[in-house]
Amino acid sequence: MLDVIGLTSAEEELYRCLLQLTVARVDDLVARLQRPREQVVAQVEALRAKGLVQPTDTDPDAPLRPTAPDVALGGALLRRQEDLEAARRRVTQLAEEYRSGLRRHHVDHLVEVITGARVLRDRLRDLQNSARTEVLWFCRANPLAMAGPENVEEFDALARGVTYRAIYERDLLLEPGALADLAKGVAAGEQARVLDRLPVRLAIVDASTAICPLVPDRDGGEPSAAVIGRSQLLDALLALFESHWRVATRLRLDDPLTVAAAENRRPDPEDHPSDGYQPDADEARLLSLFVAGVPDKSIASQLGVSRRTVQRRIADLMAAAGVDTRPGLAFQVARRGWL
Repeated sequence: MLDVIGLTSAEEELYRCLLQLTVARVDDLVARLQRPREQVVAQVEALRAKGLVQPTDTDPDAPLRPTAPDVALGGALLRRQEDLEAARRRVTQLAEEYRSGLRRHHVDHLVEVITGARVLRDRLRDLQNSARTEVLWFCRANPLAMAGPENVEEFDALARGVTYRAIYERDLLLEPGALADLAKGVAAGEQARVLDRLPVRLAIVDASTAICPLVPDRDGGEPSAAVIGRSQLLDALLALFESHWRVATRLRLDDPLTVAAAENRRPDPEDHPSDGYQPDADEARLLSLFVAGVPDKSIASQLGVSRRTVQRRIADLMAAAGVDTRPGLAFQVARRGWL
């Protein structure tokens, strides 16, 4: 098993023998392993070169003792891991080049059909790992292949500068833990908005590849999806996303004033437009969820307060906006640019 980091099975057996003896001379190892002396000497030298064996003193014939394997082999393991990761990225790139070449020459390769939750999940992971500029999501309730907390690739992509724009279906925000998970993404840099309903599940990476399920959720069975390359169909899906993005409500789960305080700097004047009363960080977060249609109970859970506190704060904001109805407050939030 350790051949992958340059340790042969014979060397591993010799090292294990030395671990059992704690301290041993070459002749002791020859007798224990029943191997030719020249072979044992060569294997001991190989283990010394790898940092797994060292003599007990400077005498050439001094007994040998083992060293800690995690220290000696840790660097090799890390290099191997880095090599495998680089190879995985290269294979992903070559696979995309292969599909691009097929699409250029064969119309039937413009759309690839994949089946199964695991296959769909792996393709979503690969596309995010290879993303360079932007990832777009339509996130509907009851995910088919990958729930939000499982999508660790998003955080890696955000860290290397990839933009994420996601539109969430309102029902998804009501699922247990959904708002807390969404807040983590927003804090990492995701731009999130919400709509009452979304027409389809959709992911688009770098405006070059889209994944879209083929059958309605209610049909059950193994999910299938189309992987769509550069084409007029992809252009239509991009236009579909942008049209929904323009009318979706921004989810303000973090706040520029809060970020500014955390970074110990003065907030940018454009963080909040100067039009009379302006909500503070907590009020802006509450209003974001309120305008998105999240129920008071879920808002209270997200903010860590009671439902009655949420209702009181909304009443205070209605008074500040000069209205006496909740729809009127939502209108004033948009008109005054509070979000």
